[in-house]
Amino acid sequence: MVLKSVAEQVLHEALKTGGDFAELFCEDRRSGALGLVDGHVESASTVRRHGAGIRVYNGLNSVYVHTNDTSLSGLVAAARKAADAVSGSAAVGDIHLTQSIAGNLHPILAMPMDVAGARKARLLRDMDLAARAVSPEIRQVRANLIYWDSDVQIANSEGLFTGDRRVYTRMACAAVAEGNGESQSGSASPGAMMGFELFEGRVDVAAQAEKAARQAVTMLHAEPCPAGVMPVVIDGGFGGVIFHEACGHSLEAQAVAFGASEFAGKLGQRIASPIVTAIDDGTLPGEWGSLNIDDEGTPTTRLTLIKDGVLVNYMVDRLNGRRMNMKPTGSSRRQDYTFAPTSRMRNTFIAAGSDDEGEIIATCGDGLYAKSMGGGSVNPVTGEFNFAVAEGYLIRDGKVDKPVRGATLIGKGAEVLKKIDRVGGSMWMAQGMCGASSGSIPTNVGQPMIRVTDMTVGGR
Repeated sequence: MVLKSVAEQVLHEALKTGGDFAELFCEDRRSGALGLVDGHVESASTVRRHGAGIRVYNGLNSVYVHTNDTSLSGLVAAARKAADAVSGSAAVGDIHLTQSIAGNLHPILAMPMDVAGARKARLLRDMDLAARAVSPEIRQVRANLIYWDSDVQIANSEGLFTGDRRVYTRMACAAVAEGNGESQSGSASPGAMMGFELFEGRVDVAAQAEKAARQAVTMLHAEPCPAGVMPVVIDGGFGGVIFHEACGHSLEAQAVAFGASEFAGKLGQRIASPIVTAIDDGTLPGEWGSLNIDDEGTPTTRLTLIKDGVLVNYMVDRLNGRRMNMKPTGSSRRQDYTFAPTSRMRNTFIAAGSDDEGEIIATCGDGLYAKSMGGGSVNPVTGEFNFAVAEGYLIRDGKVDKPVRGATLIGKGAEVLKKIDRVGGSMWMAQGMCGASSGSIPTNVGQPMIRVTDMTVGGR
């Protein structure tokens, strides 16, 4: 997108007022979406976003300027704006970039932008038909396809000149069941860092639509969940959203570096049950939160955050690494060129343990089985959270009993980590979009089935 000689000139301009580090991030993104409501395709869009961002450091201070004019004059003008906000004493020298090519862990077989619209529409209709076939109580179905293809280029004053191509594809199906004057919804939205081959073996759109519809119908006939303190079994996949929100964000350097984390200063200390190991892995081939390089050009990594209950790593970006005197971990991410990057999660999960899932429930006594989690809110400083259970069941005498709705899980991340007494042997992940200071990015959450000895369950 930008010639090496142009990038060198722009970086040199950005450092003229005494900054000690400069970075150029260029992006060309093509995205598309197709939406169906009640059997009719109602929306289709394609968007192209093209631009660049320039960041300059002066010690621990940083300034970021972005522009959609990537001509030489446009980039130089943006670099001068960034430089004008910096007053330092570093001497600017010649910038010499060395091109490096990132290895590709995520080969794409079928670029989604090249797939015919008729084929995409058929997938949407397949979702609609499959969801409606579950029950006559399904009254509304929304089906969507979302995909984007992004080329990025990164250069910095330390000589880095590299790039990456990222292709993502995702489906989403939301079903609404109605009866007796009430309605309940269910959803499924798998995705991957893949092309349209996602739907040729990895994701069965009809099965996912049926899953969404069954959840809606099940919750329509569920009774209100009783409130109280009880053992809670949380299923795998999107159940990992609790760790992501209540603990993962507190392990990002953007919180830790400023002491705005309950885990700041606790490296080497036990913060979880000894059967808990948690990992943030950006190297998993084809996964929703994976990358070849992060948005600062650092190669992605597999990073163990908690090992056998002991905190061993934080997720670190370049700027906060300066504050913490730590090296970057390949965890720096941003939504697009209009955002400065910072430390963010990638594919974050509690690793598989050794407990049998049937035994986890059989030895639970009376409690709650949270089969599917919904949204919630978290205070990142304290780790206090409140999450809705999208699909839940009471456990009676070690057996899954009737479905219940309206359940919420209330607690504190650090306390929940210590109360995990069972970790199942099979881990799986689910996809989400995580929002923070550097925008909304694709992340995986995951875990095996786990059991928490006691949690506050909100209900009726």
